[in-house]
Order: sequence, then structure tokens, then C-alpha cells
Amino acid sequence: MVRSYNDELKFLEKLTANKWRIKKGFVANMNVEGVFYVNNALEKLMLDELRNACRSDGVGGFLPGIKQIANVAALPGIVGNSIGLPDVHSGYGFAIGNMAAFDMDDPTAVVSPGGVGFDINCGVRLLRTNLSEKDVLPIKEQLAQSLFDHIPVGVGSKGVIPMTALEMEEALEMGVDWSLREGYAWAEDKEHCEEYGRMLNSDPSKVSMRAKKRGLPQLGTLGAGNHYAEIQVVEEIYNKFAAGKMGIERKGQVCVMIHSGSRGFGHQVATDALKAMEKAMSRDKIDVNDRQLACARITSQEGQDYLKGMAAAANFAWVNRSSMTFLTRQAFAKAFNQAPDDLDMHVIYDVSHNIAKIEQHVVDGREKTLLVHRKGSTRAFPPHHPLIPVDYQLTGQPVLIGGTMGTCSYVLTGTEQGMTETFGSTCHGAGRAMSRAKSRRNLDYQVVLNRLEEMGISIRVASPKLVMEEAPESYKNVTDVVDTCHAAGISAKCIKLRPIAVIKG
Repeated sequence: MVRSYNDELKFLEKLTANKWRIKKGFVANMNVEGVFYVNNALEKLMLDELRNACRSDGVGGFLPGIKQIANVAALPGIVGNSIGLPDVHSGYGFAIGNMAAFDMDDPTAVVSPGGVGFDINCGVRLLRTNLSEKDVLPIKEQLAQSLFDHIPVGVGSKGVIPMTALEMEEALEMGVDWSLREGYAWAEDKEHCEEYGRMLNSDPSKVSMRAKKRGLPQLGTLGAGNHYAEIQVVEEIYNKFAAGKMGIERKGQVCVMIHSGSRGFGHQVATDALKAMEKAMSRDKIDVNDRQLACARITSQEGQDYLKGMAAAANFAWVNRSSMTFLTRQAFAKAFNQAPDDLDMHVIYDVSHNIAKIEQHVVDGREKTLLVHRKGSTRAFPPHHPLIPVDYQLTGQPVLIGGTMGTCSYVLTGTEQGMTETFGSTCHGAGRAMSRAKSRRNLDYQVVLNRLEEMGISIRVASPKLVMEEAPESYKNVTDVVDTCHAAGISAKCIKLRPIAVIKG
């Protein structure tokens, strides 16, 4: 029976100005409650999506985000809450911007590829430079073109970093260590990577030949969709001490942000795992509310195989972002006729926002080992956490929040409150507000390009339709998203960045 919108609202409770609760009973079989973080503007988007779903069959083929958060709360072995971050929107199985943690000591606990996403270890890397905006503006167009020429972009783009099948196997196992060995990375790059750029449980033998064939030609490629490389300038510094630790000293300082993932390789790993898990669910009699939440017991063969294959895809993504860092350093060196280290092109940090990882967290006063799924959600560990680099022990982990084409991006830092409330997790970006198809129908290519030009943003794009799909109107307001996380205390604002040039697939 389909409930009316007013009946649905009876299961939702506003706890604070920025936090809502989803009570048990909102969907069947909830093991824990759901929560989601929004401000007034984002709240309206979330509730409108639910209201529209009460009138029709879901949102563009997906259930509304609130329903998806609740369905995740019904998965076996979940602890705490199923959590929706402010950028949450409908996705495959899990909402994008939904995180959930599962008790490794519970034999029924599951791992779900839908809780990681198809683009495994899609993530963001931020490089700083010692350049100022005034240094870049006279050659901005040439620099944008140089980046576009150096980094292959678009669907099916082929990489310029040569790689044999044997080297691919090594890269899948070694992650950034492979890039270091091959001369594509600096030693400090590894220190400033989540997991130090290498998941140790990777096992390339658990990955299909089809995935490896798809990945082999794609190393050092940006891909399409919402992926980009952006030249940005520092617009605001909210926390001078933390920014200083990151090497950000002044407004107008130039940075480069790279947003990309594991390309066709990760997509194939996810597709293969979903097929295997449907069989495992039938064998182990695992019931889920939505078949897109295909999962397997963490301890099962299928669960372990997926985690090892996912780790290989995560390593591929770190090698990929390292390769694009190498190409970016080359592009800047060529444009300014200076060596990259003379330009101070250091990696501030590299975060993943599509991943599942084994972590220690306190649940109901007891420390537990959990499998934390973050899909469209970023790890945000607090100061003094043992898993963040020495450089950031006093500030908390840098959290990189990419905006949309033409809007600002942010660097946040992790907080103790985030550790307690959201398993050390926060938002990842703006989050879509309009489907890709609707964006193409409603927005005009030339209008969007003209507006970017008026804002002083140079753009190089491989596919014109992407300009509409990725236009700011297609997304929630990233400032609303970040301000909500800051107000809720789950992460803290540190730096605001403004784009001056962007390259996209």
C-alpha cells in the first residue's frame, strides 16, 4: 500500500536545525533508525522529492533519497544509523551521499557494492602552487589548453602513460607505490593520500580479465560525467592555522583540483560483484527491501572476493590520480618554464568518496571493528587520529569538497563530533538536484558557456552535452551543503576555492 505524503511525514522528525530522524517503520525491517543532515533549502529539496514520489513511481527510476537511506537501515549487521549527508540524492541502491557501518563481529553483517558505487574510489586530489592569480591570468587560456592537451578526457579516452598487462597487475596491488617506483609521484604524495594510496587487501586475481582489459588503456585519464581538473584560486581562508599546515598562506594562491576515479575498471568490478552477490543472497537467504541493495555476508567468499577486488580498483584510482598529477605538473612546468618543485606543486591531500573500509569506531560506548561504506561521502577524521598524516595531526584530516562547473569548492577538516555522530564522515560535493536528461532538456549549451565566460572561467570540454549536465543549475548549492556540515559540527570549514579554468570530459 502506498502511503500519502502526510502519512510518510509521521515517520520523520526534525531533531535540530540541521538534522532529521527517520523512525523505524518508515520502511519494512529497519534494524536501526536513519538520520539526514539538511538546512532549510536542502530540506525542501529532500521533502519535495518524497512528495513527488508519493504521486508517482520514484525519481527517474530510483526511489527518493529518504527511502533509500531507510532501506539501508534494514540491511543485516548495520550499527548506529543509516546516515544521509547534506548532498544526498537518489542513486543505485544506496543514495549518493549515504554512509553506513556494519559490525565485523556480526556473522550476518553484509557488504554491498551499491554502498560503494560503480566508480570505486572516485575521489578528489588537491595540489597547491606558489603562484598567484595574477601570475596565471595572462596565460590562463594557454594553461587550460595545456592541461587539456596533457590529460586525456571523455568517455573511452585512452591514456598516455604506457602500461603493460604485467605492470597493471603490479599497479593494482601496489597503488601509489607503483607510481613512486615508476617516477610518476613524489614521496610526499603518498603521505598525503588517504590509506597512503594503497589498500593492502588488494588481490588482482579476484578481478575479471574484462575489468583489466577495460582499465589497461585508461591510466592517467579523467573520464567523463562530473569528473574534472580545475585550476582554482583561494577565495577565503576560514582557519588560518589549518590552512597554513596545508601550505595555503594567502588569498589568490593558485591550486589544482583533480576529480576522477577508477574509470571502466571499477565499473566492471562492481558489475561483476553484483552478479555474484545475487546468487549469494539466494543461497544465504538474505532479504533486502530493494534488489539494487544486492549484498553478501562480509565473511562469505563473495563478500571477501568483492572487498579484494574493490581494493584493487581503489589502488587503480590512486595510480590514476597520481598519473594525472604527473601530467598536471608537466603542463604547469611547460607553461611557466619552471620545474614543478620550484612551483611548489605539492599534494595537499587525496580523498576517496566511494569506498568501503575496515575501521575502529565507538558504538554504544564500546570500540568495534566496522566495515564503513561511504558512497558520495568523505572520510573526515579528527585531530590526533592515528590514520591521518603527521602534518595534519593538530588540524584534523583535510576533506576536499568539489563544487560544480563554475561554482566554488571547499577544504574542510575533520572533527571529534563527526567521529561520534557520522563515523568520521561528511559530504563529498554538491549533489545533483536535476537528472542528466532533465538538464539536457532545460539548459542551453551556449547560455551556460557564455555565463562561465562572464564569470572569467576558461573551459575545455570534450562533450558539449556535458556542459548542460554539469551546469550549476543541475546541482544543489555546494555552499548550502558545506555550511550544513559546519553548522552540524560534523566537519569544519577551512578554505574556499574559486575556479578560473576547468577541463572536463
